[in-house]
Amino acid sequence: MYKKKSTLLILFVMMTMQLFAQTYHMPPETAAHEGTWLQWPHHHEYGMTYRNRLDSTWIAMTNALVQSENVHIIAYNSTEQTRITNLLNAAGTNLSNVDFKLFPTNDVWVRDNGPIFVRDASENLHIEDWGFNGWGGKFNSNLCNPIPTSVGSSIGVSVVNLNAVMTIEGGAYELDGHGVFIGCKSSTLSQSPANSVRNAGMTQAQAETILTQYVGATKYIWLDGFTGTDDITDAHIDGFAKFANDSTLVTMNNANLTYWGLSSSDITVLNNASNINNVVYNKVFVPLTQNDVVTTYGTNLGYKGSYCNYYIGNTVVLVPNYSDPNDAIANAIIQGLHPGRTVIGIDCRNLYENGGMVHCVTQQQPVVSLGTGMNNHSKEDIHIEQNFPNPFSQSTTIIISLEKVADVHIEVYNSIGQCVYKQIKSKLPTGKNLISIEASNLKNGIYNYVVTIDKGHSASGRMCIQN
Repeated sequence: MYKKKSTLLILFVMMTMQLFAQTYHMPPETAAHEGTWLQWPHHHEYGMTYRNRLDSTWIAMTNALVQSENVHIIAYNSTEQTRITNLLNAAGTNLSNVDFKLFPTNDVWVRDNGPIFVRDASENLHIEDWGFNGWGGKFNSNLCNPIPTSVGSSIGVSVVNLNAVMTIEGGAYELDGHGVFIGCKSSTLSQSPANSVRNAGMTQAQAETILTQYVGATKYIWLDGFTGTDDITDAHIDGFAKFANDSTLVTMNNANLTYWGLSSSDITVLNNASNINNVVYNKVFVPLTQNDVVTTYGTNLGYKGSYCNYYIGNTVVLVPNYSDPNDAIANAIIQGLHPGRTVIGIDCRNLYENGGMVHCVTQQQPVVSLGTGMNNHSKEDIHIEQNFPNPFSQSTTIIISLEKVADVHIEVYNSIGQCVYKQIKSKLPTGKNLISIEASNLKNGIYNYVVTIDKGHSASGRMCIQN
């Protein structure tokens, strides 16, 4: 009996700790950026020829992005910073939106090893530092693994250290902005071969518990993927599927997915993928290149290139291009999906020889604020408690505690920063005020709300609609 009570007590304590654990959510790539992070190629790991063949791709990405956001360049050292600055000056780059951080790295794949920016329940920005082991130990990772913590320390953003919790690369999963996660087990949970293992002994259920807490996923779509091929990532999802928005999945047709290495069962799962409301995503198919990719220096790689691995900036969309007839077709399709942004083709032929494309070497940093006053909290004037119930279907209640009589503005934002609900309460009294939010006309998903008093101080929170 004593043992049984002890077990129940331990379970209760664990459940309570989980209930009150801090939770985070990762803003979608389509949300407003403060900037984009790049790890610039250098010669210290793979030599001068490798570095020189990649410079032009990084110059092109920087020139495209500085039009509407900052570009944060991680350079190996001060010598490399000077070299990169000279390259950008020669290319006519506007350096006013460029800054440098000097950290040694093994490689260029900042999507996989770099900072993952998330928000907590109060919408404060954090960096998550997940474990990174060089795609299962295929390549050196000792310099790349610490990059998220180094970035956080350098820009004053708190870091959540998850190295001992889970090893996962940023290119291994896609999120639709409303809680749906899609990825391959082969690049996250595979236990063999030896150079593909990320999380030895971890179960799918354990992985989902971790990801729910730290990236805000509430629904999971898992493909088996594949290992032991020329794909060093073991089937990163961003090579063949990407969310253009919360209702559209960009991918390839069945024949091209088979060419890419997916099994028929994985293709079925992908084609049937649905959102949090169980509505099947709109599928938009982009082709592979018409021909096998040939580098700028004449090497025929012997395989075709993907256009799914594109990156969404504030006003531009960077699409991998290969000097191939299908470049124009893919660019036009992707342009149609992002009418408010301009598609810019980025020549990534030389990068592709090394195993990746544009999305693999970019990482977004969201804006600090989701709306006016966000993160400008004043505990002396205003305090909000978590809305209840949460999740909810039709309506929820927010408790707002005021230190003075005030006009209160409530705004609710969706995952891409659009205001979808407003309410104004005039001359609310001091003390606790219960305010109801009606959401019957909103879709299922995760929303952020901002409470502002007298058009000054504000506080914020997060709620989930689930019918």
